[in-house]
Amino acid sequence: MEPLRVEQYVVGMVQTNCYFAINDNTKEALIVDPGASASKLAEIIEEEKLNPVAILLTHGHFDHAGGAEELADRYGIQIYAHEAERETLENPAINLSGWEGKERAYRADCYLKDEQEIDLAGFHIRVFHTPGHTVGGCCYFLPYQNVVFCGDTLFAQSVGRTDFPKGSASELIRSIKEKLMTLPEDVTVYPGHNEITTIGTERMYNPYL
Repeated sequence: MEPLRVEQYVVGMVQTNCYFAINDNTKEALIVDPGASASKLAEIIEEEKLNPVAILLTHGHFDHAGGAEELADRYGIQIYAHEAERETLENPAINLSGWEGKERAYRADCYLKDEQEIDLAGFHIRVFHTPGHTVGGCCYFLPYQNVVFCGDTLFAQSVGRTDFPKGSASELIRSIKEKLMTLPEDVTVYPGHNEITTIGTERMYNPYL
């Protein structure tokens, strides 16, 4: 089993968690939700002599996808997202990029399916489609490392907002219950904002569930 080290960087105007999922054997790294500060993240990559392999987007809102293209082009790597998230990424009215003052479209290079399994940076990853916060929101579960990157689907004692375009509270809660709450309770949850938690903690204390 490849050793995983997760580094957390808070980026952008709404304090988004960007994560580096690093294979300590090879220095290969996955960049999860680089929503802003691409040049600063690149500085860290170079300081640590990391080898970025891919960018994983949990969803297409500006604060998660905003820095992805710059980093992907800089390192010649691909951006992954769920196939149902194409419209969110490409439509400024849905991706909320206007909040930063300039509307823009984002891209993904590889569109994934629900329950698809992929191997990147030495890690085996299961993709869970978890709509509700956005239509094509997804989570990335690394079963052998016992971690899940869940974007704005699940937070510590909270859940993602559903008052943005195409959000659905009922879909979000169903997604969390059917996809995330079935995971082992000691799985570490890396959310898109605020502090890190575990499945067991959320199963016990999350008032929305």
